[in-house]
Order: sequence, then C-alpha cells, then structure tokens
Amino acid sequence: MGQNDVRSVNDIDFTPNDDVFPSPLDWRDVFIYFLLVDRFDNNEDDLELYDSSVKAQEPDISQGKRFQGGNIKGITRRLDYIKGLGANAIWLSPVFRNRQEMDDSYHGYGIQDFLKVDERFGTLEDLQELVREAHIRDMYVILDIIINHTGDNWAYPADHPYYYWKDAPGPFDFGYWRTSGKRKDSDPFLANDAVWPEELQDPACYKRRGQIRDWNDHDQAVNGDFFTLKELDVRQSSVLDTLIKVYKYWIRKADIDGFRMDTVKHLESSSTAIFCNAIKEYARYIGKHNFFIFGEIVGDDTTIQNYIGRNSRIPGTNERFPSLDAALDFPLYFVLEEVIKGFSDPSALRDRYDAFRDLYTDHGEAGRYFVTFVDNHDQMIRPYRRFMHGNMIHEQAVLAMSYLLTTQGIPCIYYGTEQGFDGGGHDDAYIRECMFGGNWGAFNTTGHHFFDPWHPIYAGISDVAKVRKMEKALRYGRQYFRQTSANGNDYSHPCSGKCTLAYSRILDTTEIIIAMNLDQEPRNDYVVIDKSLNSEGQRMIDLLDPEKEFFAETSGSRMVVKVPLDAYGISILKKG
Repeated sequence: MGQNDVRSVNDIDFTPNDDVFPSPLDWRDVFIYFLLVDRFDNNEDDLELYDSSVKAQEPDISQGKRFQGGNIKGITRRLDYIKGLGANAIWLSPVFRNRQEMDDSYHGYGIQDFLKVDERFGTLEDLQELVREAHIRDMYVILDIIINHTGDNWAYPADHPYYYWKDAPGPFDFGYWRTSGKRKDSDPFLANDAVWPEELQDPACYKRRGQIRDWNDHDQAVNGDFFTLKELDVRQSSVLDTLIKVYKYWIRKADIDGFRMDTVKHLESSSTAIFCNAIKEYARYIGKHNFFIFGEIVGDDTTIQNYIGRNSRIPGTNERFPSLDAALDFPLYFVLEEVIKGFSDPSALRDRYDAFRDLYTDHGEAGRYFVTFVDNHDQMIRPYRRFMHGNMIHEQAVLAMSYLLTTQGIPCIYYGTEQGFDGGGHDDAYIRECMFGGNWGAFNTTGHHFFDPWHPIYAGISDVAKVRKMEKALRYGRQYFRQTSANGNDYSHPCSGKCTLAYSRILDTTEIIIAMNLDQEPRNDYVVIDKSLNSEGQRMIDLLDPEKEFFAETSGSRMVVKVPLDAYGISILKKG
C-alpha cells in the first residue's frame, strides 16, 4: 500500500515487513543532530562553499517564512557529514504533509495529512531510504511529532479569528473545512481537502475554544488553539486512538527509532502517558525495546518532573503520569550561554545540578531524562538568537557543545551551530537559516553551502565527541563541580565569569576531569580531584592531546592537579 492510498487508520497493517533496527541499549550513548528539513539541504548540485569574504546581502524576512527547497534526499547525501561531527542520531522536523496552499508552513508543524510525507520534502520511499542509510551507518532517526493540534484545516464561522473565552458555555460553532476549491460540496474530500486520516474529519474531534491569549493560564494553554492551529480533543479515546495508530504506522513503515513530542505542556498529562505507553508497547512488540520519546516542556525542573523520571521524588502529590523518557533541558538552556560567555556566575550551573539530588533517588542516573542543547528552533528568549549571534569567538561555541558532550544528559546540536551560524532577529525565521544556499542562507548570503568539515567549530566538536564515545564515565557517570585555586592554597568554586570551570564525571573507580577556561587570557589553575581515586604523583593525560601529561599532588587535605589552559581552552584528564 503506497502512501497515497492510506485514508483511514483502519487500513493500516501494523505487522513490520522485515527485521527492525534495534534500539540503543542506553540513549546516553547517543549524540543527536537536529535539523529542519526545509533548511538543511536539497539533492541538487553543490554550490560554492561559503567563505567570510562573501558580501552579505540585505535580508528579506519574507524569504525566511517560505519554503526554501530542502528535502529528505538532501539529508541522505549528508549523512557522512553528520556522522563525521560525531553525531549518531538525527532528529528531523515534522515531515508530514502540511496544507499545500500555505507557503509559510515550511517548519512542518501544521499537519493536514498525518499519513503522508509532504511532497515538498519528498516521498515515503525517500524517508525509508534515509532511515536505511542511517541504520547502515549505525545512526538512529527520530521524528518530530504532534498530537496536540492539526494544521489550520478548518475555520470558525465566516473565517473570523475566535479567541479563548474561559466562561464560554461550550465549544464555539464549527465553520467549514478548508478545501482546494476543486470539489463540489456534495463530493468526497480530495487529498488537499480538510484533514487526513478521515477519522479526524469530525468537528467533534476538536475542542473549538479559540486561540490562546494568555499563555500563562493553564486552562487556556491546555484547551485553546495554538495560534491558528486547531486543538485536538485528545481526551476522547477515539481521537487519541487515531493518533496512536498514526504514529505506530510511521514506526512500521519507516523503521523509526524515536519521537520528539511537540507542545507537551499543552496536553493533558494523562493523554500524554496513554499515548507514550501505547507507542512503547508497540515498539517492544516489534523488537524496538528502547524506543525513545522525549518532549518539549518549557518550564523548571519541578514542572518537567510531572512527565518524566520514574525514580523521581515528587513531594506533596500523588497525581503523576510519568510518560516521557526525557525532556528538552530548558532549565540548563536558560543559564548555560551566559556562563560559557563569562557573563554569569558558574553557580547557576551548580544550582541546576543540585536539583537532581532533590528530585531523583539516584542523581547519577538523572542524565538519562534530559536532552541538552545550546541552540534550538524554538526559543523562549526574545529577540530570537543563536548562541553565536553577535559573537566572533568560535572557541566559545566549542566550549558550549563540549559542556553538553561531557556533562549529564543526551547532547543535541542544532544544525548550523557547528558552522558558527549567527542568526538573530525579531522573528524565529532568523534562526532557521539555510545550510545549502537558497534565498535565506546563513550570514545573509545566497548561493553558498555551509557543509565544511574543516570549520574550527565542527572540528573542535568532533574531537570532543570522539572522546565521549570512548569514555563511559562521560556518558553515565555522576557529576561533581570542582573547586579551583590560582595559587594552590585558596580553593573555592568560581564566583566570577572569567574562570576555570572544572567538574568530574565518576563511574565506579574511574574519574574524568574536565577543565574549561572561560577567560580570554590563559589560565594555570589547580583543580581539586577525588583523593580516594587518585594518589600523589599519579600521572594523568589529556584525552584531547595524549602528548600532554599532568600529575596529581597534595595540597593540604586535598588532592589536586594543575591544569594550564589556553584562552577558551579545554582539557579532559584521565589516569594515564
């Protein structure tokens, strides 16, 4: 059955055709590369590689809101580029069919047909080929999915904008289904009409409460429309069952390895739990025993705890529906950039990890519950900006990604960060630049691609990713921030932005020490290490440069090691 033939979830055969690609034993072994399909690459001939002497164009924001031509075949041909960075999983923005007459849905989050690949991105066969080629390279593929809403597939009466009314006696009236204009009212819906599968073509499937006006009001956030995208009523078992079958279909048809779930805070927790548990049961049934589902939950650690962490401590409540394997680590995102750039006291990072000890019975395992990032396509900070926006110091991008690769969590890089993309502006399109040229290329260019494996940021990240892959302690170990000293006598945690940021990852009897210089000047600080795991005179090597050696020494009651670092330098030390 081809993708054009599936009109109802009742038409789906959920029996897999072949042996499925097995899940990783632990998703902390994975480094995720996140890309927007429309903005990453197409399958046309290569353009010239960008260099900094290229004259920037005056940006036309209208171009940034349109499809640019990236497609699935373009991703397939860049798999070796992604793997060369050290990433072994790809998170794709939604590939499902959006309304064809709407050119501003390049991001894929306004779905019109949940059972079809958007023609602008390619075909089902293209997606299957991408997944096959990724699996050949021992890489995993994660799809971005939505169960909270559909696209703008119908209108309220007279197509007026309806806004949330908390005291409304019931749902607003349904207006009409949007169609391609090529059918008579009495005819069945065509492929471009309404929404598919047909089980969602009932107005009763939608809450019909109007657009959210106050995003901080929980009732609106859960029941209102996400702008013009129409809120599904997943409280209804028939609606939720349809969505479960939709996404089981994609696992079955394309051998997908995981899902990232959009807008989780806008869903009822119980619905999220039912959906996730059903998907994971199906995945186990067909042989994917560790299918990964992580979600977008913008909030603090206590909020995130409502959705993840089965070894969590949740004081004062018995009502929880833990369902997701992990969440995007927004609490880290909100503090990391300022610390790495030296604008903020590193205590903000220490405070963030102290929360693990309060919220988890085994804080060493907390990293499995978080996907960490420094750049993202959705940001809660205005104006929108990438980490490198207004910043010419490439080494800081390497430090930021190195932090993710050496601390607790499942690291994720947003496409273009490895090439120093510096987008920023009043619209989110400014952080969604094209990697392959297009009319919305990075650095305000057109006609140039940015797949440069020799770029210093790409190379620096790749070096650290290789170390992470070899060292289990960097993936599974407990984490401890270390005191430092400039003179070897006075030790404390850094209290200013320009410092040596040091921490250890400990797994069993192995300690790995990471030291980062956040200063523009070289530093030569002493770093405290675990005295039960190290002895006086113990030789250590830098895993990034094994020719360098260091020696543990006693300083009063402490065991320490002196770590000279270049400006914005990093060392990763282990017993030699």
